[in-house]
Amino acid sequence: MKKSLNRILTLVCAGALWAPTLSMASAPSTVNADEALKLLLAGNERFVAGTLNSVTRDEVAQRRTELVQGQKPFAIVLCCSDSRVGPEIVFDQELGNIFVVRTAGEVLDAAGIGSIEYAVAHLGSPLLMVLGHEHCGAVAAAVADAKEPGHIASIIKAIRPAVAKTKDRPGDPLQNAIQANVHNIAARLERTGPVLSEAVKAGRLKVMGATFSLSTGKVEAVSDGP
Repeated sequence: MKKSLNRILTLVCAGALWAPTLSMASAPSTVNADEALKLLLAGNERFVAGTLNSVTRDEVAQRRTELVQGQKPFAIVLCCSDSRVGPEIVFDQELGNIFVVRTAGEVLDAAGIGSIEYAVAHLGSPLLMVLGHEHCGAVAAAVADAKEPGHIASIIKAIRPAVAKTKDRPGDPLQNAIQANVHNIAARLERTGPVLSEAVKAGRLKVMGATFSLSTGKVEAVSDGP
């Protein structure tokens, strides 16, 4: 009985410690979605030029101290797990500026969507960018209809609709599928309720798609597909 009571008290205390981090955002980000996008693209221009300014020793140390008390990221970036696509570096952003969710091919499950919802509902992030990239191996596997073992197959399956959508489209099949996959995921997230769809409808969240060029380092918006 005593052990059970101690266990309950431990869980209650743990819940009390966790509860403040799950409170709804008391205020939106200090920048709006358009301003957030400008900050990301300006950082990407610095990355392309090789003039990063967010990774100096003094700035990292100061920012780390500031973030101990909490975070207020101005953007959410959903991107591929590919080691060549590091959003904090690609957008030259310091700690605490972007909330990052990464999976192969940007494929989402409930945990991934819930992570994005958390940033919108509890951190007040106004911009969600779905970022695909050049030469994406996950999309290439779907284009080739590869037969992969284990859970890799579920990633390929999730990307196949983008491959089917662009099957007869002129141009490079892989690049077409990469862009269609980004567009499909962004459109799906806009419609996902209740958190994201309501935030979009209320004007508190902007969802957009973009692609990253491995060769040039440049990020470009993906236009709406058919």
